[in-house]
Amino acid sequence: MDSTDDSAHTATDSSSDARAAARLVPLWLEEAAGEEPQAAEVARRAWEDGGRFLPETAQELADWATARVTDTGFTGDEGPERPGPRVTVGEKEALHRWLRGQGHRV
Repeated sequence: MDSTDDSAHTATDSSSDARAAARLVPLWLEEAAGEEPQAAEVARRAWEDGGRFLPETAQELADWATARVTDTGFTGDEGPERPGPRVTVGEKEALHRWLRGQGHRV
């Protein structure tokens, strides 16, 4: 594969990572607003400013996505399902890549 193919592949990955962030961040913000309204408002402003989250906020988002995958991995026999959005492993990984692309360590 030549470098042109590599850059096209990276651009596609970046685009899909950004789409995952665009889907998941608003869901996270909505849930966070019910638990910590002031922190959620700060995070919302950062999101609207291009996703410039503080490191702690980025880690909370990454952890939320990971927990959402874990929470939705149970069957009815294994435990209760948590209400709310479902996050796939692929979406979680894409969100984590997006956060790393923003300079965060997750």
